[in-house]
Amino acid sequence: MIPGGGQPNMQQLLQQAQKMQQELAQAQEELARTEVDGQAGGGLVKATVNGSGELRGLVIDPKAVDPEDTETLADLVVAAVQAANENAQQLQQQKLGPLTQGLGGGMPGLPF
Repeated sequence: MIPGGGQPNMQQLLQQAQKMQQELAQAQEELARTEVDGQAGGGLVKATVNGSGELRGLVIDPKAVDPEDTETLADLVVAAVQAANENAQQLQQQKLGPLTQGLGGGMPGLPF
């Protein structure tokens, strides 16, 4: 057998894996700090989530508050949070997608 004949250098592989792990951790930290918005009802309800999808804020325009119709308000809140989470998922794909491709195309628990 020829020394190094096509065999990957284990040390190099470990270093690459550690580097990718560090880059992934940095990207996840950045996501946790980044906030994205979603809205519903033409902006009557706005939700803010971080890049990990954690709800960070909710703004409800007083025009959306009708004591006789709380169901519509609840629907608007749900829609705004869903829109914000969709934006967070897009951000996750932008930030983490290239990193996870180097790890075999995906990671358990991530939406891509």
